[in-house]
Parts: sequence; C-alpha cells; structure tokens
Amino acid sequence: HLKIKDTKLEDGQRADCVPEKISMQVYGAPEIRFCPAGVYEYVDDDTVQKGTTKDDGDCKKKLVINAQNCIHCKCCSIKMPHEYIKWTVPEGGGGPQYQIM
Repeated sequence: HLKIKDTKLEDGQRADCVPEKISMQVYGAPEIRFCPAGVYEYVDDDTVQKGTTKDDGDCKKKLVINAQNCIHCKCCSIKMPHEYIKWTVPEGGGGPQYQIM
C-alpha cells in the first residue's frame, strides 16, 4: 500500500528519483525521522559501483520501504518532500482497529 509514485514532477524530474536526489541530498532524508514506525530506511545501493553512475546521477544509497511496519498514520503522504509516496488503503481491512469511536 506504500509505493513511490510513477509520475513526473513539475520540474520534469521523475518521482522515483526524489528519495535519493532530493529527499536525501537536499533535506537530509526526513522520512527516516518523522515516520513513527520506521517504515523508511536508506541502505547501501549495491547496484552502484565505485566510479559508475546511474541513469540520473550518482546515488550511493537507495530507499527501502518496509511497508509491513506501517501503522497507517498517513504522515508520509503529508510530510514527504514533493509528496512522492502513494499511500493507499490496505486491502482486507488490515488497518488500525480503533475500539473507542
């Protein structure tokens, strides 16, 4: 239920480049700090070898989304730089079960 949007941003960049190119490099990867469940983490990107570059630049880390940890607070759909995460309701009623409502 958490995916990187498959769209282009207003400035022409692809949304799948936002985590490594904008969120990490410009804002210091805020998603690893504001997510209360630790869903987002940056790990070493084994596909980038020393001295080589990806299609869109030189990224040494990549974003990993641990969706199984999500507590469905929707913080990511509000606070992400360029709102690059597509949050959808989980299938099968797997969301929080509030008792007092």
